[in-house]
Amino acid sequence: MTLHIALVGAESTGKSQLGMALLDGLRSQTRLRCALVGEYLREWCDREGRTPRPDEQRAIAEEQWRRAGAAAVDHDLVLHDTTPLMTAVYSEQLFDDRSLYPFALQVQARMDATLLMALDLPWVADGLRDGPHAQQPTDRLLRRALRDAGLGYSLVSGSGPERLQQALNALGPVLRPHLGRADGLFGRLLQRGESLGGDWSCELCDDPACEHASRTAARQASDPGRDPASD
Repeated sequence: MTLHIALVGAESTGKSQLGMALLDGLRSQTRLRCALVGEYLREWCDREGRTPRPDEQRAIAEEQWRRAGAAAVDHDLVLHDTTPLMTAVYSEQLFDDRSLYPFALQVQARMDATLLMALDLPWVADGLRDGPHAQQPTDRLLRRALRDAGLGYSLVSGSGPERLQQALNALGPVLRPHLGRADGLFGRLLQRGESLGGDWSCELCDDPACEHASRTAARQASDPGRDPASD
């Protein structure tokens, strides 16, 4: 059975970069046939030169899931660079339209793991995104939707290798039954339940600010002379 891994989060939180890093890492360190399904909304906006109207949102959500289903046919693991849930969140945030949630949450419930991007990366403007002021409202709606539906997730923070390590650690329980000694050190570590490095905090938390406080406290504990204002 194909594993489905969702990468969700507000705009400019590193979903695509992490998706590519996970794809490269899993392909090189396991025998799993892995695929990455990119964000169809981004493709749509690039093609049309604008953002969608309210009546165009559902077709975008459905196409995102259709592409994932097509990828699952001949792959062992599919990484979703966003899911229909993100389209539902944007529909509520921008148009006060909650009609996409039933479909989006039905799809989300089929994910074997959900990685939620923390709001700790620098904002990157691209001409289509609303701006950094929209990140926290998006994050709150996303967490609320997952919580109210009883769907768990793992928060992923940090940058570069640290973010990748946190993601791999979070995916350990899902990957472990599908890996063995033939997958090398990566597979043996997961078989023994050992951490691959890194940590994360605030799973199922609704306050992004406390994530920053947790990371700051951890850094202070390891470096008592550090000025908290520098964080």
